[in-house]
Amino acid sequence: MGFADLLDEVGGFGRFQMIHVTLLSIPGLLMASQNLLNNFTAGVPEHHCRIPNITAALNESTAALLRAFIPLDSSLTPSRCSRYTDAQWHLITDRPSHTNASDLQTEACAEGWTYDKTEFISSIVSEWDLVCTLRPLKQMSQTIYMGGVLTGAIIFGGLSDRFGRKGMLIWSYFQLAVLGTFTALSPSYVVYCVFRFLTGMSVSGVILNAVSLKVEWIPTKARTLVGTISSFFFTFGQMILAGVAYSLKDWRKIHVAVCLPFFAFFIYSWWYSESARWLVLNGRSEEALKHLHRVAKINGKPEMTEKITLEVLESHMQKEVQSSKSIHTVFDLLKTPTMRKISMCLMVVWFSTSFAYYGLAMDLQKFGVNIYLMQIIFGAVDFPAKLVALLMLSFLGRRITQGTCLLMSASVIFANIFVPKDMQITRTALAVLGKGFTSASFTCIYLFTGELYPTVIRQTGMGFVSTMARIGSMAAPAVLILDEILPALPSIVYGGSAVLAGLIAFLLPETLDIPLPDTIEDVEEKSPSVNIWKRQKLKQIHQDILTVNLCFWIKYHNP
Repeated sequence: MGFADLLDEVGGFGRFQMIHVTLLSIPGLLMASQNLLNNFTAGVPEHHCRIPNITAALNESTAALLRAFIPLDSSLTPSRCSRYTDAQWHLITDRPSHTNASDLQTEACAEGWTYDKTEFISSIVSEWDLVCTLRPLKQMSQTIYMGGVLTGAIIFGGLSDRFGRKGMLIWSYFQLAVLGTFTALSPSYVVYCVFRFLTGMSVSGVILNAVSLKVEWIPTKARTLVGTISSFFFTFGQMILAGVAYSLKDWRKIHVAVCLPFFAFFIYSWWYSESARWLVLNGRSEEALKHLHRVAKINGKPEMTEKITLEVLESHMQKEVQSSKSIHTVFDLLKTPTMRKISMCLMVVWFSTSFAYYGLAMDLQKFGVNIYLMQIIFGAVDFPAKLVALLMLSFLGRRITQGTCLLMSASVIFANIFVPKDMQITRTALAVLGKGFTSASFTCIYLFTGELYPTVIRQTGMGFVSTMARIGSMAAPAVLILDEILPALPSIVYGGSAVLAGLIAFLLPETLDIPLPDTIEDVEEKSPSVNIWKRQKLKQIHQDILTVNLCFWIKYHNP
């Protein structure tokens, strides 16, 4: 491919690429915080009905007094959603049981709730009493946020193909910094959800444009290494989130801590270079040439500024420029056979990867382990998982890596169904292992998708298929409700989805060590089915030529 040759001439993966990728990856340290923030800002502290004039005076030494006011649930722990209508002082000395209190009259928490502040000083749950009948609103806030991420993927995907990667990335940083910080000032649950939705939109803008700016400035051979190393920033960010949340334990302060740094990212993002591929394909070759000359100088090859002229640049990308004159929309992702096959397969893979990932990662309190420790463990497992993914991506290719990670994730999820609930350590270990495989799958799919789609429609394609990931992340919390029907049902759904996606991933074409396609025609020409058709066509033409020659020979010898 022409532009790949130009990248090699201006230094390949040189000093510019190192700085460029590093600056684009640093915000990834806080991107994990945005997606997993709900674990801490919407954490559910221990709580029980408020007892006017009495509950406030209770402490550890007098906690037994609660037996007179709060009934026990099926697990012999104080009920979270009911209290006795009248104080039952005789229960303080009685042995906890259901028989001696089953006939006592109870009522809902009319005066609100009292929350334990050991694990969370303040969360949106304790702020707006999102417990008992309002409990679904806790998960609703995460679903609304993911709805914003979904909307952002659709909007920013198309806008960046039309207006450029750099401009949309700068705006996304600014939007995330402003709206994310303002979220901490939310006076009500509704306002909070609105800010979270808009913040989610900007998160998509950051992720999609950062990935494209990395991929489009990196030589073919370096893409696997860069893609994997960049994902480590997101991994380390999960552990940073645990530290920030543990040190603050207040949802408003946590929001400020993870959003305010994006003002710094907004300021230095003006240093980025716009994608030269995109500039050329949008008729701005002179700007692209300036960026290439800048890259050559930073990489220590100033002599290339004289060799690479406007004519050289355009001649290298002549075919791509001709293709870019037509306007591309999301419908182009489904028009041609190969593009349609790629898009439909990627939709399933993106959905299942996100579905399983957030199904495991978004409800850490269910494991019965300290939530901050659990977040660190879930983050730490990504390091070995992604190192394994890097080796697999480099030697086995994208297709095998993608399919294998999804199938292994499914097998671990299914295995956890048969582990008794009292074996909490085993169940947690399997969940961590499953999360590691889904994380490796995420690492692969971002790189794989960027390599499968051509430059002229890469961002639109990324936005289109990642839409399914957002739908998966929105659906994942809702599936947890199915455990009321059958405890194993959520795991069956998560695992079954991963199996289906793992098998479908093997239908995608391999992209290991293959230059990035710039046009839809490039993708179609590389298709095995197209190549088979061409061979069959050439064979038919050859047979026709032989037939004609044979006819002439017969006619010549038998006039």
